[in-house]
Amino acid sequence: MTFILALDQGTTSSRAIVFDHAGAVRASAQREFKQIFPHPGWVEHDPNEIWESQLAVAREALANAKLTARDIAAIGITNQRETTVVWDRATGTPIHNAIVWQDRRTADHCEVLKAEGHGADIAYRTGLVLDAYFSATKIRWLLDNVAGARKLASAGRLAFGTIDTWLLWNLTGGAVHATDTSNASRTMLYNLHAGAWDDVLVERFDVLHNLLPTVLRSNQIAGETGRGVFDAPITISGIAGDQQAALFGQRCVTPGLVKNTYGTGCFMLMHTGERNIQSQHQLLTTCAAQHSASREYALEGSVFIGGAVVQWLRDGLGIIQSAADVEALAGSVADNGGVYFVPAFAGLGSPHWDPYARGTISGLTRGSAAAHIARAALESIAFQSADVLDAMQADSGITLTELRVDGGAARNDFLMQFQADILGVPVVRPRVTETTALGAAYLAGLAVGYWKSAEAIDAQWQVERRFEPDMASAQVQTLRAGWNKAIARARL
Repeated sequence: MTFILALDQGTTSSRAIVFDHAGAVRASAQREFKQIFPHPGWVEHDPNEIWESQLAVAREALANAKLTARDIAAIGITNQRETTVVWDRATGTPIHNAIVWQDRRTADHCEVLKAEGHGADIAYRTGLVLDAYFSATKIRWLLDNVAGARKLASAGRLAFGTIDTWLLWNLTGGAVHATDTSNASRTMLYNLHAGAWDDVLVERFDVLHNLLPTVLRSNQIAGETGRGVFDAPITISGIAGDQQAALFGQRCVTPGLVKNTYGTGCFMLMHTGERNIQSQHQLLTTCAAQHSASREYALEGSVFIGGAVVQWLRDGLGIIQSAADVEALAGSVADNGGVYFVPAFAGLGSPHWDPYARGTISGLTRGSAAAHIARAALESIAFQSADVLDAMQADSGITLTELRVDGGAARNDFLMQFQADILGVPVVRPRVTETTALGAAYLAGLAVGYWKSAEAIDAQWQVERRFEPDMASAQVQTLRAGWNKAIARARL
């Protein structure tokens, strides 16, 4: 019996999961890595620590499953998107820490480009809002601020990659420098209409073509692991950015189906088929995982701080000992007591796109307690997601009938019920919530014939719990009005 190994490289941890032919988890391993904050608003990772932690958990997952490399049919990679690494092709050494998607250091550069009138053209070409979130301005910053970087780039010595590309390079011993369409579409250098790197944008952002990886389909064989990585070579045949992988894993592969991933941030995607919808509400148009010759698209709304607000309650405020404690604490009070928490630690994402907004807790009184803050923190995740969905329905003209959910915070029953109440539609949690890794596994398995067709995996998606809305519409309106006031206070 053979298996699929999924590498799930996230913002705060690296994970590896072994899936069997039924799409069930056979073994997993996870390791957190250091978050680096050199200045306010700056977020970095050590690329070598990412690679070392990812390799370690891959080996650990195989050991936990009592498997060897010969038992693995293929590897799928899914990753935090937009995070930017530049390294020396000759040595494989990064020239600087990775600049994380949350990082705001290039916000001023984006404002200059907007003032010069480039915003609309960039949005048309890429489907993206001109923002520091994406890779292009991060690459430019590295070339301009790392001593000798631009000279090395001009000589063809440097390579750029999002995290999938960095992992693929290391897994193959430097033999393959490639990405997939879903990750390429998040760089702000990829033209959605042409399905290729955009010459105009490469010049506009002052980025050299020779830095850029080859773009593959999401279920295309990319290569195989190099000597010494595992005890035998393994084919690498699936790559997708984390949110597109989750969309595929949730089997949201027909127009109108929507999933929301509750991770460090929250990411809602609506599959739009072959329709490349230009958003009128500051959502993103992005490539869905490409598993055939035709390109498919999705509308996306990004909430920068989702589950990370619970980490802050634990690590920053110290009112809980572990993330799991938040549900009981939040549920110990009947309501939020008028307290609203806008966790704009890294600005606000969709549909606001305000890089200068900052976190606020409003409505505090002498009667406010830690439980009210905990409840407001969880509610903030649902409120932000509801704002995204409003914009998504307006852009697409599609009314949501259910929301499929996944990610770590989707296990929180309080949050899922509140989300259903605020949206007024059922929230559906699948039996396997590791749908990001599962999506990467499906893509890898389809490429090598482990699963014969997409139809063969459709039946594997099963419901674990369905949360039905159970809140009066008047109460929903009152809560959302309070949230809108809190958002206004957070926007400096």
